[in-house]
Amino acid sequence: MEIFDLSFSAGFAQMLVRFAICMIVNWIIIERFYYAKSKRRDFYFTFMLISIAIFFLVFFMIFVLEDLKGKTGIGIGIGLFGIFSIMRYRTDTMPVREMTYLFVLISLSVVNALAESVTLVELLATNLIFIVAVWLCEMHLKSDPCKLIQYDRMELIKPQRRAELTADLEERLGVRVTRVEVGGIDMLRDMAVLKVFYDDGERHTSTSVDNKLKLKPEELAETNVKG
Repeated sequence: MEIFDLSFSAGFAQMLVRFAICMIVNWIIIERFYYAKSKRRDFYFTFMLISIAIFFLVFFMIFVLEDLKGKTGIGIGIGLFGIFSIMRYRTDTMPVREMTYLFVLISLSVVNALAESVTLVELLATNLIFIVAVWLCEMHLKSDPCKLIQYDRMELIKPQRRAELTADLEERLGVRVTRVEVGGIDMLRDMAVLKVFYDDGERHTSTSVDNKLKLKPEELAETNVKG
């Protein structure tokens, strides 16, 4: 292969079609299902760029390994092991819902990159199955939204006074509280962190609030409940 050859091979042209299908499907899943509920731009950015990177990484890995005389299968196995190992980041823990979406999008990118021997109809059907599966899960597995708050009335966090705690939170927050979970307790500052589930009249799918625990003090103050 000439380095300065400016023409496109037939395989590369087919790859561009598969790439277009992959990106359209990924965008539908991220924009219409994930972002519509979570409003997390940081994960939107992560999902899109990782799916693009994985697609081209797998495609060119296969393209290069085709010339290594039977080593393609071994190379694919090693490559996929490395790809899926990146899901265990050494930074902040990713919530379960976001981890699931990342796995689905990586799988879609790998499937589309490897789909050289299947027809366009079969490829479209496979991608459609992914979309329908995500849609069914989002539409039928609903949960109440929740927030983390700092709470100052320590005497109400006892299990036997849960009804009083719920009433106090409903009065202060102006929502109907469905469930309360007590998290960290700071005896020095006489404060507890509560995970409050509430009903706002809308249907939700995400209860990921892990990032709230790591906000700066001035940002966390927005969710404080003080007497």
